[in-house]
Amino acid sequence: MKKVQQHYDEIADIYDDRYDGSRGKYYHRHISDHVMSVLPRNGFLLDVGCGTGLFVQRYVEEGGRAFGLDISPGMVRHGRQRCPECGFCVGTADVLPFKDATFDALASLLAFSYVPDPEGMLRECYRVLKPGGRIAVCTLSRTVFTSIVPIVYQMGEKVGLKKVGVGDFDERYYTNAEIAGLFGEAGFEDVSVGRCSFAHLNLADPVFNLARKVEPIIEEKLPYLAYNVCAAGKKPKN
Repeated sequence: MKKVQQHYDEIADIYDDRYDGSRGKYYHRHISDHVMSVLPRNGFLLDVGCGTGLFVQRYVEEGGRAFGLDISPGMVRHGRQRCPECGFCVGTADVLPFKDATFDALASLLAFSYVPDPEGMLRECYRVLKPGGRIAVCTLSRTVFTSIVPIVYQMGEKVGLKKVGVGDFDERYYTNAEIAGLFGEAGFEDVSVGRCSFAHLNLADPVFNLARKVEPIIEEKLPYLAYNVCAAGKKPKN
């Protein structure tokens, strides 16, 4: 995780540039739509791996309160600048610095794949959620396309490419069954898993535009081709 922290500290100042253009805004909005659709509104949210606070900001704009946690001090600094009314702290997902039953909702967007102990993270998420609270995680899915991503990223690291997420970080890619199993083992109920984002941010413009047009069809008819997997669950009330 030290390598992940160092990478995101180094690119913290340019991270938001990734989501400033039309492609980036569409991509992040699409992912956050999936996450928001399964979370309670007007609650108190913890965003694990919050980055610069993009999802924290959206949750607050839609009427809730939020707290962001990230391994990168640089990301946390930018999050505080983006949402000064919210709390942020540096930390890791395996030991969350919060009391039991603190949050109504918990989200993690594009960070779960970096977690070396996903079972430990989900146990901690379960602990800090209130009974009846909901969790939503969007992370990398295992597909025919993502199987070549680690090789591409390793090559990018070797040539010194300073780009968000490009590096050999031992990311994990999950099938629907794998992530559903992890949620069930952690104690969550009403677990649902789906795929999203065929129009991935890193595609060239012409390819991205085509992928965006067929994305609804892919997600409905050929979900195994989508780049991300989104899982949700609920902590039992009793």
